[in-house]
Amino acid sequence: MWALKYYKCESCGSDFVSCKALKYHFRQKHFGKVHCEKCGQEVLRERLEDHSKSLHDRSTMETHKLNWENLEERNIKSLAAEISKTCRMCARHFGTVLSRENHEIQEHHFTASKRAQMSTGFSPRNMLECKSPQELQRFADKNIRPASGPLSTACVAETGALFKLIQDCFPVPASRVIQGGSYIKGTDTQGCSEIDIVLFSDVFAGVNHCKQQLREGLDALRENLEQTSHGHRILVGKRTPLSLRFNFLCTEGLHSHSFEIMAYYDVLGPAPSTDLKLHLYRKLYLCNDRDVAQLCALALLPYQVDFVKASVVRVKELIRLMIHWFKTSFAKSTEENKFRRLPSSYTVELLTIHIWELAGKPLVFSLVQGMRAVLKLLVRYAEIDVVWHRHYHPKSPIFVKANQKHTRPFILDPVNPTVNVCDTCNAWDEVALVATHSLSKPLLSRVSAEPPWLFTNNW
Repeated sequence: MWALKYYKCESCGSDFVSCKALKYHFRQKHFGKVHCEKCGQEVLRERLEDHSKSLHDRSTMETHKLNWENLEERNIKSLAAEISKTCRMCARHFGTVLSRENHEIQEHHFTASKRAQMSTGFSPRNMLECKSPQELQRFADKNIRPASGPLSTACVAETGALFKLIQDCFPVPASRVIQGGSYIKGTDTQGCSEIDIVLFSDVFAGVNHCKQQLREGLDALRENLEQTSHGHRILVGKRTPLSLRFNFLCTEGLHSHSFEIMAYYDVLGPAPSTDLKLHLYRKLYLCNDRDVAQLCALALLPYQVDFVKASVVRVKELIRLMIHWFKTSFAKSTEENKFRRLPSSYTVELLTIHIWELAGKPLVFSLVQGMRAVLKLLVRYAEIDVVWHRHYHPKSPIFVKANQKHTRPFILDPVNPTVNVCDTCNAWDEVALVATHSLSKPLLSRVSAEPPWLFTNNW
């Protein structure tokens, strides 16, 4: 691959395999454009003034801070399952949530007043300060919903090109590539776009061989990517044994995508039989090696994506609002409670879908009513008990055993009966506290339930 002659674009540094392709690229991407003196980005000459006004309100330092925060969230997300039993202050693990909470009170003096002080941190101009559903919709369109039109088209083109580049730069051939994350599911927000890529290769003979070769392969992938014309826009995160994480800054705007690249051998294949999936569930249930379990579960990623993507557009809007709520309503972790973990975005997605199903799966509904329903359920988090049976039978031995020992809150992964997605959070009491405060904010304080949300009157 690297022996081919490349024709480099002098404007953006992109590589092309022929002079004709380079000329076509220049006409499509650079003709009639000038460089912004503030950021170096190319924009149409007649739109330069609008570009400066809209994109340079935030400083470059704030943009880099956003990039690093996204990478830190990735690091938190990949930590051990069953984090619910891990202390928020010292990361010590306990057998039950109750024993963990007793430890926090006795050893760290984590009283109710201290929890209130360390939990709530509403950002300025929080969406909960909106006075009406119409004002909330305008807020969401301006600050939460991803950009549309030409900017979205350019973003799709850039990420698509990077997908191809990742496959080309991986040191061994990939037999199949699957994609996940909020960007693929359609639940991404303006400030949070996650893209997961799994490269399946027949070169890996099995799980042990994969674990041995994975670090070297991911290191080679990182080095190859940094040597390409996209390398200056890749911000690499902390090294992990099983994945490569980086943020990729799009050239068409000051936003970035948080990538996580993983690799494994194709356990299930593109069209697995029921018996093959049951065999994988059994393997996951009996597995005592967390790394091996994480690698094996990669084969289930397409089904997780499909489960969320099947929701109607309005549900995805509600998911975006709830993800934004988590990002703008909680106090930042400090050195004292640096091991606090809030629910993952996947947990938020599943919880929101569950609320929508309780309402009868309406195609159109009030976002305010939907937010109110989700927040009221979070206040009663100890009663959350959610299971779907689209990928496994209720009488399946694996499901029965997993269900018998579950603690609440409990949301069983709809495609993996061995994982309670609520276990990635050890601060459900804080979530309930912030949800309670949120319900007293202007947007929600005087709202009463309307059909089809009347079931929330019992909460």
